[in-house]
Amino acid sequence: MAKQDRAVRTRQELICSAAEVFDRRGFMSASLADISTGAGVSTGALNFHFSSKKELGETVQAAAEESLRYITTACTEARPSPLQTLIDATHVLATQFGENVVLRAGLGLDNDAAWDGGAELWLKWRSWVRGMLTIAEYEGNLAAGVLPDDACATIMAIVMGLESLGRKDAALCSRRVVTRFWKMVLPGLASEETRAEIDAEGSEVLARWDEHVRTEDGVMGRLPVARCGTCVEER
Repeated sequence: MAKQDRAVRTRQELICSAAEVFDRRGFMSASLADISTGAGVSTGALNFHFSSKKELGETVQAAAEESLRYITTACTEARPSPLQTLIDATHVLATQFGENVVLRAGLGLDNDAAWDGGAELWLKWRSWVRGMLTIAEYEGNLAAGVLPDDACATIMAIVMGLESLGRKDAALCSRRVVTRFWKMVLPGLASEETRAEIDAEGSEVLARWDEHVRTEDGVMGRLPVARCGTCVEER
């Protein structure tokens, strides 16, 4: 392996290891020694790539933001109705909570009292959800009297709850749970005509997503190499 390739791989392994430690112990309790050990490198190698634990945290959040952006873009580009796009994205995001430790750690840092970074990933997700609901309102997809802000608050509460509770019970980060949520919510959220055209279980976008992430061009290929089963190893 070329020296440059080794350096890139080491950096990726350090990011993934940092994500695992932040996710498990929180930012304050995470140690550089634990992170370097998890990556299988010396503390000196870690210091060569990252000047501080905060820089590692910022890099984890940057990778998580890329993953979040990729999810929303992939679902939006398929061009289903705005509510179907929202349904599809929540399905993907929920499963990624269980499979993608970098995304999970990045979002977790947003809610970590010891973290003072400025990525604000949850706010960016909320802005995207609010945007989809605004388009849905404009296109007449929402039920009478439903306001985008109210709907956004409900969806945010559920998605953030899945991320939090999924840390204790991984079964909650499943499409079955997300489908049940949407089946309960849609009668009050969507117009009758819209409900007839959308699927709480997700559209064909999800099948394409499942196939896509198994290829080297998938979203996981853009995230750090993993030494554990929670990330997908870079091809």
